[in-house]
Amino acid sequence: MKKFLAFVAALSLAATLSGCTTAAKPEDLFSQTPSWTLCENNVFQCATVTVPVDWDKPDGETFQLALIRKFTNNAIGSLVLNPGGPGASGVDFLANNWEDIGTSDLRNAYTFVSFDPRGVSRSAKVTCLDSKGTDELLYGSNDAKIGSEKELKLLREDLKEFVDACKKNTGPVLGELDTVSAAKDLDVIRGALGESKLDYLGFSYGTFLGTTYASLFPEKVGRFVLDGAVDPRVSDSQQSINQLAGFDLALNNYLSDCVKNDADCPFRGGLASAKAEVKKFLLGMETKSMKTTSDRKLTLSSATTGLILALYSDTYWPYLTQAFSEAFEGDGSMFIRLADVYNDRQEDGSYSGNSLEANIAINCLDSRASAKPADMAKQNERLLAVSPILGRYWQNGALTCENWPYPVAEKPKSYSAAGAPTILVIGTTGDPATPFQQSVDLAHEVLKDGFLITFKGEGHTAYGRSNQCVSSAVDRFLIEGKIPSKEPIC
Repeated sequence: MKKFLAFVAALSLAATLSGCTTAAKPEDLFSQTPSWTLCENNVFQCATVTVPVDWDKPDGETFQLALIRKFTNNAIGSLVLNPGGPGASGVDFLANNWEDIGTSDLRNAYTFVSFDPRGVSRSAKVTCLDSKGTDELLYGSNDAKIGSEKELKLLREDLKEFVDACKKNTGPVLGELDTVSAAKDLDVIRGALGESKLDYLGFSYGTFLGTTYASLFPEKVGRFVLDGAVDPRVSDSQQSINQLAGFDLALNNYLSDCVKNDADCPFRGGLASAKAEVKKFLLGMETKSMKTTSDRKLTLSSATTGLILALYSDTYWPYLTQAFSEAFEGDGSMFIRLADVYNDRQEDGSYSGNSLEANIAINCLDSRASAKPADMAKQNERLLAVSPILGRYWQNGALTCENWPYPVAEKPKSYSAAGAPTILVIGTTGDPATPFQQSVDLAHEVLKDGFLITFKGEGHTAYGRSNQCVSSAVDRFLIEGKIPSKEPIC
């Protein structure tokens, strides 16, 4: 089976469409009182709120949106978090990372609240293939030459199987998972928390969700911080180019650091030599698989996925060095472990979330590129020009949404959030997933009142993982409502 080449702690809290009900009155949606109960080793509190399947029919079918909070005595309010994705579970994010989110000052000031957005995990989750089918999609061997007609045919067959399974196993919410609908859900959460204005911290895709909310409800915006920004004006095709350029930069930065500073670096010579070795390794993986310490084989798909995962942060670079060192000796174990982390695959072969399924479903409703042969050929040329190494494995991404069974959702006429107070945007100069220029553009061109904090460093997003300069500016804004006198470069 041809693998889909796209780079795209459980709580006992079920909330799926199997429990659909009919709403009372639409206005009641915004005056709900969540019933919080202890969960996750009695450290957190969990609840649900009711939202409509289709926001154009708010008095129609509904489902339960899963919430979690870490209650703080004498808090100044609730700070709602979104970790990104799209497709990441906010419930798991808060439960598993509470002590690492932000700073102790911020955790002492707010009750942190997070949620599984519609389509994700406990909130009417998108369900497609079983674990075996997902394995074949994500880890399958290459059965055709990259870029060949046979490869396109096999990829289309795989994607049709995936889409058909999603439609069969998910239900009517599958066509209602766009970001505008999720932003409207966010306003239900605001109302359920008893807040007249929403205080919000969004990372990566969470910046797009936050920008969408601020544009729909500018008068309800409180203190907003958007870290690792998505530019909502950018087309799906250009977004793919931008992201590829970001990962290409991260690969160059990793290799430069490796050959200069790492005694265990498996590459010899300078940057050009190291890049040639990476290219040779990936080309070799196109026609063979590699043994691991388990009964699984490393394939091209799992090798590229593991590589991409390790480029998200410079803290992962030592694992990438180990992966290359082992692979050059014929052992693909570390690469496949990195791929498993990216894919949320557990040791027993199960998947801990539905990030793949939700990511595709949400993205295909938000925007999609043209899958016409001429348009894809032109896009492929651009990708190869941006990154001769990674671009080869970034091609034909438009096929993912080619036959998605629902149309692209309507977007706001403007993402300027005119009328909202100042919104803080954080950009990291070496960010691979949401390249720095997108944060610059969101703060300076898209938002009517945006303020940019620049972190000069590597990795995806900055707050909580960068330096005191970033943390202090963000904390002072979220806790005291104060903005630096000029845009800081940290």
